[in-house]
Formats: sequence, C-alpha cells, structure tokens
Amino acid sequence: MSKKAVSALCEKLVARFPDSQAVHSAQDQITLEVPAEQLIETCTALRDEKDFAFEQLVDVCGVDYSDYGNVDWTTERATGTGFSRGRDVVEEKTTAWEKPRFAVVYHLLSHSKNQRLRVRTFADSEFPKVDSVIDIWSSANWFEREAFDMFGIMFEGHPDLRRILTDYGFIGHPLRKDFPLSGHVEMRYDPDKKRVVYQPVSIAPRINTPRVIRHDNRYGGESLPEVKEEQQGS
Repeated sequence: MSKKAVSALCEKLVARFPDSQAVHSAQDQITLEVPAEQLIETCTALRDEKDFAFEQLVDVCGVDYSDYGNVDWTTERATGTGFSRGRDVVEEKTTAWEKPRFAVVYHLLSHSKNQRLRVRTFADSEFPKVDSVIDIWSSANWFEREAFDMFGIMFEGHPDLRRILTDYGFIGHPLRKDFPLSGHVEMRYDPDKKRVVYQPVSIAPRINTPRVIRHDNRYGGESLPEVKEEQQGS
C-alpha cells in the first residue's frame, strides 16, 4: 500500500468506527484497535462495506503483553536483546504496560482493493475471552483453536474449540510468558509398561544468553581488555 492509500484508509476507519483507534505502524501498515464488545459488528462492517471489503482473514494470533517493555539491561555498546546484550550495563529498565495482558490480532486482506489491515482487541487478563469471528470468516476456525491452545484465549461461539497443536492431556499454554521453557512434564518410553509415559520434567531451567560479549579479533576489531588479559595469562 502506498502512503496515500494508507492515509485514506486510516481516515475512513476513524470516521466509520469512532470508538476504535486506528494507528499507523511500521512499514505503513494500520492497526485498528477495537473494543471487545464491538468486535463482531466491526469485523462484519470491514468485510461487507464497500469502503473496506476485507474479504479474507489471513491469520489470527494471540499476544501476551505481560512482559511488554521489560528489558534486562540498558546498554551503550550493545543492543538490549539477543547475544549482544549485557555489555556496559547502564541501568535496568522497566516500562509499565497499562492495557490488559492478552490481545487477539486479526490480519485482513482486501483482494478487490489490494489493502491490508491489522485488527487488535484486548481480552480480560484473568479469563481471556472474545467472540469468535468464524461466522464472518470461516478461515478463523483453526486459527482460533491455535490461539486457544497456545495462549488459553477462549472464543465464544466457536463450534469446536479444542487443542490443535499440543497433546490431549497437555497442561498449560506454551506461548504464555509465565510458561516454563522446559514445560511441566516430559515423556519417555517405559520398557516395563511397553508404552510412552509422562513424568514431571527433569530438566532445570537455564539461561543460554551470555552476559558478557567477548569480541574475537579474527573477525575484525580489537579484543576487549579482559580477553587480552586472559590470553596473556594462558
């Protein structure tokens, strides 16, 4: 979408949905933030009205904002994420998230107008639940089941809301921020019972990200002082 088309669509959205908020995001895309109680009405209008004509639902995904804005370290010589974090620590930084913890994001496509739109609605933090859009876009069926499985978000009105990626007896929702990286249970083959059995996970959680980055002069740049000292000592 061109910048002109993005601006025009944004103006139409603001005029049509005064209780919602249309926000420009990266790569000239638009996110329409919709109150949960108006989700079905808004999505129906986005599909049927000629100014929008979003015939296809491309994807539905859940989001857990419980750790949004939290950074382990603020650095000067390195980024705040990935393997380059943790060098030249300045201070810890935490940005409070004031909106509900869970959100559902819908990615829409209009073939007739060659336009894309992202719709986001928030769900209650304690018992996340939103209305299903399966009667508007049938492609929402498996997408909503995945969001339910991974995030525990309930979709009111879904005809067959059950897990789709994890096992039948799986405990918890793997993409929630508070879900342990090692999980709750593990499975193994029991030679006595001659079948697969489940047991409490035996792997202790660990952090694989190094807190100090040691530059290697073989790939350009000088080694850090502590590296030179170690090399001399050895």
